[in-house]
Amino acid sequence: MKFSDLATFFEKLEKTASRLSLIDILSDLFKQTDKEEIDKIIYLLQGRIAPFFAPVEIGMADKTIADAIARAFDETREDVLKQYSKMGDIGLVAQQLSNKQQATSNKISVEGVFEILRKIADTKGAGTVEKRIVFLSDLLRKVDPVSAKHLVRVPLGKTRLGIGDPTVLDGLALAILGDRSKRKLLEKAYNETSDLGLIGATLLKEGLEKVQKLTVTVGRPIRSELCERLPNPLKVFEKMGDEIHATPKYDGFRVQIHKNGEDITMFSRNLENMSHMFPELIEGARKQIKAKTAILDTEALAYQPDSEEFLPFQETTKRRRKHDIDEVAKTLPLKAFVFDILYVDGKSLIDTPLHERVKILEKILHKGDILLPAPGQILTDPKDLQIMLDDSISKGLEGVVVKRIDSLYEAGGRNFNWVKLKRHSAGELHDTIDCVILGYIWGKGKRTAFGAGALLVGVYDSEKDEFVTVSKIGTGLTDDEWRSIKLKTKNLVRTTKPARTNSLIAPSVWVEPSIVIEVLADEITRSPLHTAGKNGIKDQRSKIKDQNEQGYALRFPRLVNFRDKDKKAEDATTVEELIKMFEQQGKQ
Repeated sequence: MKFSDLATFFEKLEKTASRLSLIDILSDLFKQTDKEEIDKIIYLLQGRIAPFFAPVEIGMADKTIADAIARAFDETREDVLKQYSKMGDIGLVAQQLSNKQQATSNKISVEGVFEILRKIADTKGAGTVEKRIVFLSDLLRKVDPVSAKHLVRVPLGKTRLGIGDPTVLDGLALAILGDRSKRKLLEKAYNETSDLGLIGATLLKEGLEKVQKLTVTVGRPIRSELCERLPNPLKVFEKMGDEIHATPKYDGFRVQIHKNGEDITMFSRNLENMSHMFPELIEGARKQIKAKTAILDTEALAYQPDSEEFLPFQETTKRRRKHDIDEVAKTLPLKAFVFDILYVDGKSLIDTPLHERVKILEKILHKGDILLPAPGQILTDPKDLQIMLDDSISKGLEGVVVKRIDSLYEAGGRNFNWVKLKRHSAGELHDTIDCVILGYIWGKGKRTAFGAGALLVGVYDSEKDEFVTVSKIGTGLTDDEWRSIKLKTKNLVRTTKPARTNSLIAPSVWVEPSIVIEVLADEITRSPLHTAGKNGIKDQRSKIKDQNEQGYALRFPRLVNFRDKDKKAEDATTVEELIKMFEQQGKQ
C-alpha cells in the first residue's frame, strides 16, 4: 500500500466522530492491507513503530521535527515554530508548507516510510540529531501534503485519530471475521500479549485458531487484572464465599517484572517499558528470583531509609523519570511488594488457581530487602478482614485487596474475583474515582490569569469505547496546578469535540482524552446533564420513570491527584463501575 493511501484513511478517521463509522473505516483499511504490512499499519495507527511495550522510540521532539519541516520546505525553524504556536498542531504546519511546495513523488510505500522511521529510531551516537533531521526532511519531500500532516505526528505519538485498542480490534473482527461482535474472540490473545500488531498479523496470515493459541511470553507485558469495589467486609464475604485471600493495598504503581536469565524487564500497568528507571529492582530481581524465567506482579513504593517508612504515591511517582536516575534512586529507593506470579520456567500460570500460584511464589522468591513477599492471608471471618483493613489504614496504606482463593488470573479483566476495600470518611464515597479530563472552562476572577477555572471530566464506557461526562470540577487544585492545566493539555487541545467523547456540555476548550485524575466526591447522583450511563446500562436502585434519560454525576467533586503518569485514559473508572458504586451508596 502507498503511504498516501494510508494517509487518506487517516484523514477519514480524524474527521469522524461516530465510533461505528470509525470501525467501518478501519475495516475497509484492513481489507485493503497486505498481510506483510498489517502489523506496521496498526502500529502507525497507534502513533508507534513498535508495540507500546517495546523500548523503540523515534527520538524526535517538537523542535527537532520543526527543524526537519523547515529544511524540507525551505523555511526557517523560527517560522515553523511560530506557525506551530498559532496552529497548535505540527501536522497542520507540515501540511500547509507542503502545499506550497508539491512533492516530486507520491509513490513511497507504507513499508518504505516505516523503514525510514525505524532507521531514525535506530540512529545513535555522534551527530544523531542531525542525521534524524536529514532522514525526516528527505522523507517529507517524497510525500503529499496530507501524508506530511500525518507523518510528522507519528514521532510525537499524537495521531489525533480518536481510536482506542477495542476499536482497532472491532475493525479487525469486522474486516477478517465478518462481524465486529467477534472482537471477543481476539481479546484474550490481546490481553495476554499486549500487541495489536501481532494480533493483526497472525489473524491475517494464519487465521483465528492461531490467534487463540497466542499466550503469555516473557518480554511481553500481560494486561493487568483489575479490582471491583465492595463497601465493607460483610459484603465481601456475601459476594465471594466463606474463604477469601486478602493482602494490604499499597499506594504505589504497578510493576510487572519479567526475568529471562540475567535479563530483567519491567512494565507499568499501561504497558510502558520502565526497566531503565529502576536499577535497584533489577538488581533485586536478579538476586531474589530463583527461576530461570518468571513473571511477577508487584506494587512498587518509594521508601525512606532514615524514617523506615513507605512514602505516598506523590513521592513514589517522582521515580518515573528519564534523567538523574541513579542519584534519585539513592534518595528515593524503591521496594516492590510481590503479590502474584504469572509465569515460571517456561510455563504460564494464569490458568492456575490463586492458592497454587501463591505456593509457587513462596518457593521461587528468596529473602531480600528489595522484592518483599506479599502472599496475603486466608480469612474466614468478616471481623478479621475489618481488623486487617484497619491495620493497613493505620500504616498509611490504601486499604486491602481481597481475592477468591481459587480464581485464575484474568488478564485485562475486572470482575469480582478481585475486590478492593479502601479507607473513607463520613460524607464521602468509599473510594476515589479515576476520571479523564475532556475539556476545561475559562476561569473567572483570580483564575482568569490561570486560563482554566473548571475541568470537564468523564469516565470510560468500555462497551462503546468512548468517554462520557460525569462532572465539572472547580476545587482541589492549587494555584500552580491550575496554571499547569494549559501546559499539560498543550498538545491535546482540539477545536471540535474529539472522537470518542460523548458530551452534552461544551467546554471553552476541548481536550483529547488522555490525562487521568483521581477524584473524591460526596456521592454519585442522577443528572440529565451528564452522559455517563445515559441511554446505557440500567442500575437497580433508580426510581426515576425514564431513567435512561438520566446520566450519572458526582456531587461535590474535588481533585485528589494527577494519575496521568501511571494510567492511560482507558484505565479510568468505567461506567459499569460507577453504577455499581452508585448502587452501593445505600448499602454502606
